[in-house]
Amino acid sequence: MTMANAVQDYARALALRSPSHYRVGPFTVRHNPGWELKYANYAIPDRGAEPTADDVAALVDAFGKHERLPRLEFLPAWAPAVEPALLAAGFTVENRAPLLACGPEDLRTPKPVDGLRIGTPVTEAEFTGAARVQHQGFGGEGEPDPGATDWLRAAATGDGVAALAVLDGAPAGVGGCSAAIDGLSELAGLAVAAPFRRRGVGAALSAWLTERAFTQGCRTVWLEPGDADVERVYAGIGYRRIGEKVNISLDPAGG
Repeated sequence: MTMANAVQDYARALALRSPSHYRVGPFTVRHNPGWELKYANYAIPDRGAEPTADDVAALVDAFGKHERLPRLEFLPAWAPAVEPALLAAGFTVENRAPLLACGPEDLRTPKPVDGLRIGTPVTEAEFTGAARVQHQGFGGEGEPDPGATDWLRAAATGDGVAALAVLDGAPAGVGGCSAAIDGLSELAGLAVAAPFRRRGVGAALSAWLTERAFTQGCRTVWLEPGDADVERVYAGIGYRRIGEKVNISLDPAGG
């Protein structure tokens, strides 16, 4: 199995372990009841899935009943027939995102940031501050949903990793690594507060999370960078491209 396929298998296995997931035809839906963020709610096709038009319609209907945007994230090569079926049903490709991965021998230490403190959030105030940075970093307004705090708390207290970076006495960055399955873990939810960007916080936080995942027995950490600038930050600490995934959704205004 290629590393890219191993990552896709991991994402599907993690979704199947979630108590709130559900199945529709050849799809597993990762559903977060307390978190409306579209990146936290999406479907993954079974390997080699060949969905019918009825399967896709049932998937769209299920997302609607759960009050979520119909959305999927997957590697096109994992299930080549899925993207054409979705496009035929009116879905639109959001982007084609690279997948990056890093092993213990690849990780490089970034330039230190004066005064930056990174640790696992513990207090309610730390979790709330971390969730707020994450919420705003992903374009949210107002206060974060409860699910954002729940995700961080689960990572911090379970088999994953959660981190809060503090600089100048304020929450500067946040992120986490999910629980490892077969030696694989995903670095996700990484966000840096606007006043602290372009100061090396993201690189320092990513390296801290990655190293902590390795110390907990993980062999490979993978992630999806938000854009080319972010990819360069990860490349600077040792992450390399292993494949490409498609993020695709059904615009409610379009149909």
